[in-house]
Amino acid sequence: MAEFENPNHWDIAAQHYEKTAHPFTERFAEAALTRVALTPDCRVLDVAAGTGALALLAARTGAKVLATDFSSGMIARIAARNMLNVEARVMDGQALTLEDASFDAAFSIFGVIMFPDWRKGLAEMARVTRPGGHGVIATWREHGAATFLLLGQIRRKLFPDREGMTMPEAVKALSEPADFARELIAAGYRDPRIESVTHDYMLDLTALNEPASVFGMSPDWISLDQTEKDAVIAEVWQMAGESAFLPISSTALIGVARR
Repeated sequence: MAEFENPNHWDIAAQHYEKTAHPFTERFAEAALTRVALTPDCRVLDVAAGTGALALLAARTGAKVLATDFSSGMIARIAARNMLNVEARVMDGQALTLEDASFDAAFSIFGVIMFPDWRKGLAEMARVTRPGGHGVIATWREHGAATFLLLGQIRRKLFPDREGMTMPEAVKALSEPADFARELIAAGYRDPRIESVTHDYMLDLTALNEPASVFGMSPDWISLDQTEKDAVIAEVWQMAGESAFLPISSTALIGVARR
């Protein structure tokens, strides 16, 4: 089992994820929400919600939101927000224990793409979306984003003969708009629109004093010895030059389709 497929991994990482990844993924969640008009009458599902970047923003529209994730640690972070119109439940996105056609919109922001059976995850989203409702899925381009993208680039430069991290299958399968659109149709959606959204992840160089806080979740980091890790840190400093922050341009594809 890959580490990102293990709920225990995410239980442990939840607090760190909320602090470091949530603010960045929230920017893409905002972009996803602009593509669907939600009202207080809507029922919204967030699949593989993480710490709730999408769910919490959707709740501000007044919609009734159900956030699901297979990690109890992630769900606990959402529940701790105590938002009256957000319910958070531990649930396997590959087998949602939800009724057919019970949501006006189903979202997954960099969530379903992590599933071992991601096609089943997409089909489950479509199953619980009402006819005429929307499914919205965000995926990274093939090499990922933020510090994962940066670390992969540096590894390929410094250690070209070393095998790097294997990205989730869906990231590669959905990294081209035409392929993404076909998979949404195969899942049970129609009229897919795929759009590219890019934001810079601003890496604070002071965080390199504790590099595990920057790269620690990545197999590309933990597989390095100390000398190699030191070389990676030196490369980051060189790339940043005199700046206190290093921008890492990260591109996602957001797919929107009707049921």
